[in-house]
Amino acid sequence: MTARVDHLVTSGTFSLDGGTWDVDNNVWIVGDDTEAIVVDAAHDADAILAALGGRTLRAIVCTHAHNDHIDAAPALAAATGAPVLLHPDDLPLWKQTHPDRAPDGELADGQTITVAGTSLTVLHTPGHAPGAVCLHAPELSTVFTGDTLFQGGPGATGRSFSHFPTIIDSIRDRLLGLPPETVVRTGHGDSTTVGAEAPHLQEWVDRGH
Repeated sequence: MTARVDHLVTSGTFSLDGGTWDVDNNVWIVGDDTEAIVVDAAHDADAILAALGGRTLRAIVCTHAHNDHIDAAPALAAATGAPVLLHPDDLPLWKQTHPDRAPDGELADGQTITVAGTSLTVLHTPGHAPGAVCLHAPELSTVFTGDTLFQGGPGATGRSFSHFPTIIDSIRDRLLGLPPETVVRTGHGDSTTVGAEAPHLQEWVDRGH
């Protein structure tokens, strides 16, 4: 059976640099009827468990360690036995939310995660956060971008641990060269495609400076 992508929206808060905001997060489940991985365990472990529907959870992959993307990860891991995977450059952010519980494994650029016969390649895309990653699944014509690339532009870089020129480099060098029909499944809001976003890179650069 071919892997599919299931989508769940959970709600909670994002907190950084002394501010807190209400947010809706996309949780992506990639797998088949027997096994899956979760991309970003946001806010509600029980809702994610229900969406898994008894499938074996192979991994909880964190696109980055802002609290709204990882707050439910330990509870989901405890309920399923699945490891939490994070790029080590985001450990300082992780520790702000979970000081007493480390991730179970590291993500590295070029690493391949396989679930339900489908491979997802880890792309290190710093800028929104130092350890931000995207996951490219060519067989699904999909890239999971977390908060690196949205419909309409790059993720925010106005807070600690973020850097605008770096996110632009990440998007240009790692994402916009993917096939234009690749669906961009984001951390918040609507999906888009690489082809829809690629022509606007210079606009984002001009807007960001």
